Amino acid sequence: MKTASLIDACHPKYKKVVIVAMSGNMLINFSGPADVFTNANLFLLESGTEAGYDVSIVSPTESKIIKTPTGMEIRCTHSAMDLQIPIDTLIIAGNHLSEFEGESYAPFFNWLAGVNERNTRRTGSVCGGAFALAKAGLLNGRKATTHWDLSDKLRKRFPLVQVDTNPFVTTDGNIYTSGGVSSGIDLALAMVEEDYGKDLAIKVARKLVFYLNRPGYQAQFGDLLPMYESTNIAGKLQDWFKEHLHEPMDVSRIADHLNMSRRNFTRVFHKQTGLPPAKFIEKLRIETARKYLENTDTNIEIIADKCGLGSMVSMRRTFFRHLMITPSDYRRAFRSSLTTPSIEDFV
Repeated sequence: MKTASLIDACHPKYKKVVIVAMSGNMLINFSGPADVFTNANLFLLESGTEAGYDVSIVSPTESKIIKTPTGMEIRCTHSAMDLQIPIDTLIIAGNHLSEFEGESYAPFFNWLAGVNERNTRRTGSVCGGAFALAKAGLLNGRKATTHWDLSDKLRKRFPLVQVDTNPFVTTDGNIYTSGGVSSGIDLALAMVEEDYGKDLAIKVARKLVFYLNRPGYQAQFGDLLPMYESTNIAGKLQDWFKEHLHEPMDVSRIADHLNMSRRNFTRVFHKQTGLPPAKFIEKLRIETARKYLENTDTNIEIIADKCGLGSMVSMRRTFFRHLMITPSDYRRAFRSSLTTPSIEDFV
């Protein structure tokens, strides 16, 4: 007999939050959102408000055991399938793609497919949790985000989902999705603000030393270019590109270096890299500039010149087009953690 006692004792003014921690998780996938909601409770209690959240972390399998990459196992009191009453907020936290087709997950996906607006006020996902929502059909025809490195997989596997992995959080009706692992905190903060207002959400964000509205987009975290094998034409040109990046680099010059015709080089390059040569070189210039900004204090104008990005104004425009952030702001956000920023960096 299924247990129906998971929140029977819950105060009627409390919003039931259920976080399903998928196996193979980074702990922050589910612990981050849980910490947001439980800290919101502390501030509500201090203010004398008789409301808040009743938070439960549950397993997606009947074993009620969540395995983590650290070798630690978390034993949950309940599985998602134990829930027999309406839920206010359901969050699918992370995933383990290799286990999705396993028999132990079948009951969970049958249960998840029954989630709708009548029995759950809002449903969300953290990182790869979007795959679970998509598999259950909850993202069909909807906008969704996931970790930037999983976007192509989500598009190919679930073509009915409108994937946009730039935002940290997206909403479409009562469906909320968030990007990489720490974006679960962004998601939960947005939900707290929606429920109890901006002032409370700000208090929680400050307690966690986190932004209420994190600046930027996920595009800033991903690589613009993949790693290419040495047999790939881009791999063969890697050292030559680095040596001549500060110089004008048109297709004819590169083709001559390889003793190829311009037409044949363009065809082969596009086939092996998926990009026209000019677009590849522009991305390579930006990737190289990122490394300078992350690891050195080199003047931005000098970086622009070293990377062949023209003037500082031209570099700023190109940098923003690819990463949706200015070079100065990128340096402040991604400079080496071994470098202690000064107050002047934020003025």
